[in-house]
Amino acid sequence: MAIRSVKEVLATAGIAEEAQFDERCRSWRTSRDNGNPETLLAFLGREAGFAEDNTLQKLSGVIGWPYLDLPHTPPSPEALKRVSTKVAFQYAVFPTRVEQGVLQIAVSDPFDPSMLNAVQFDAKCPVEFGLATRVEIEKSLKRFYGVGAETLDEMSEDDPLELEVTGDREITEGDQDASVIKFVNQIIWEAFKDRATDIHFEPAEDELRIRYRIDGILHQTPMPPQLKRFQAAIISRIKVMSGMNISEKRLPQDGRINVRIKGEELDIRVSTVPTVWGESVSLRLLTRGKIFLTLEKLGYAPQDESALREMIVKPHGIVLVTGPTGSGKSTSLYAFLSTINSVHKRIITIEEPVEYELKGINQIAVRPEIGLTFAVGLRHILRQDPNVVMVGEIRDLETAEIAIRAALTGHLVFSTLHTNDAPSAFTRLIDMGIEPFLVASSVEAVLAQRLVRTICRHCKVEQIVDPAYLRRIGFPEDEIGTARFWKGAGCEQCRDQGYQGRMGIYELLIVSEAVRPLIMNRSPASTLAQRAIESGMRTLRTDGWNKVRAGQTTIEEVLRVTQTEEHLGALMDDGRN
Repeated sequence: MAIRSVKEVLATAGIAEEAQFDERCRSWRTSRDNGNPETLLAFLGREAGFAEDNTLQKLSGVIGWPYLDLPHTPPSPEALKRVSTKVAFQYAVFPTRVEQGVLQIAVSDPFDPSMLNAVQFDAKCPVEFGLATRVEIEKSLKRFYGVGAETLDEMSEDDPLELEVTGDREITEGDQDASVIKFVNQIIWEAFKDRATDIHFEPAEDELRIRYRIDGILHQTPMPPQLKRFQAAIISRIKVMSGMNISEKRLPQDGRINVRIKGEELDIRVSTVPTVWGESVSLRLLTRGKIFLTLEKLGYAPQDESALREMIVKPHGIVLVTGPTGSGKSTSLYAFLSTINSVHKRIITIEEPVEYELKGINQIAVRPEIGLTFAVGLRHILRQDPNVVMVGEIRDLETAEIAIRAALTGHLVFSTLHTNDAPSAFTRLIDMGIEPFLVASSVEAVLAQRLVRTICRHCKVEQIVDPAYLRRIGFPEDEIGTARFWKGAGCEQCRDQGYQGRMGIYELLIVSEAVRPLIMNRSPASTLAQRAIESGMRTLRTDGWNKVRAGQTTIEEVLRVTQTEEHLGALMDDGRN
């Protein structure tokens, strides 16, 4: 490559003809001036219609540098030590191995002389270069050096307890602020990019573990081993951002951060609790706009959607949504409110906290520290002449009594309960101390729900399942022979998980004349469930099986979120292929 010009090399590789080279270079410079970060090689390859891996493979045969398959080329520990974190991240290069004193390094742009010189100077040994895509290099850097490793190198040069407070602003990739600020911003940026809903900073004796919850499942994020040294500075920065008292480390605190990422407003709810090894911090990421799903986009069965549309326009009564934390209850409630919101209805909500602002709806945030509880707020809401009231959660007898009184006096009430299924909502209210006849006459419907991960559409393949296994888990016997099943094989798009995104499975119990007497007689939830099924209710698992047959999710996901005692061993069975 040294005796030939870049123009000749690219022409020989079939990436850019010599006659087009100068004109393409001018186009590349113009695009760079307009903010395009592409290298010349990547730009020319794209202009020629080649993906980056194809471009590099073509170039490999001309310049004699091997094309490296980084996902299947784990680096040696010695190679990782030869290149500093700063150089590796700054120039996007990745060391792979050391053989006979020669260090092999993967690069994505062989025409960058400053990168080549910096790497050779930093390595202090003979270097052999290979080619790999920038995406794969960046993934390997995060996996083996850890997210934010380059920032920690900068932090080691500074006093880790010095914090620069700059106020709220937009977080962008590669923020160049003070080290602690930059590291925390990078963690939030990576979580947003990976579609995480939560970030957990968990201190231990010898490490600060950081985990992201993606599609309902926790994933540990690779972190540099020296992260523990900067635990106090990182947690203090988060507390400053969320308006907490940084000197208070003995009591739990709550706060909130508002940031903008790629033009999207992001609300981050922050919670700290003291643990043996320091404060544990949890961040809940709420992206405005993603909550506003219409009823038809929430994945209800057609008959359930039709029944819900009838329920949410009734003049009075209670409609409850049940499920554990993180099951999408708020999304359903907001969908109900958005559907019926109009200038002819006065809608008031009381929530903890107000997660998303809905235009045209009066929303109240609970503030227990000043005495504004659900019960107090709800009592005053009823003096505001509402048509529809939404209570974030019924968690005590006083709130339940006021909600039922509101329903019986001509108001439509939406709220949530933490129960495992729809029939258990009635027994829960009765256990709180509500008279059964009041429950039976006020509650119109209960919607139980869970979220299951959906199969990644980029790597979806058919799955062969043993019929004996299907019988053990209670799959409908009459469909075992004809049903087809699918799974995700794992790919780059889904981080090799086989899943991408989530959807709901539902159990809608309408309080009919067949169910109401059972409620008044304090019948157990199992009896209520049986009568509701006889009246047409589909259970969570039945709705899950419908979505499995439709190729939207997997058997394992339905079992995971609807686990019952008799099926606890099913997931560990070897009957699946």
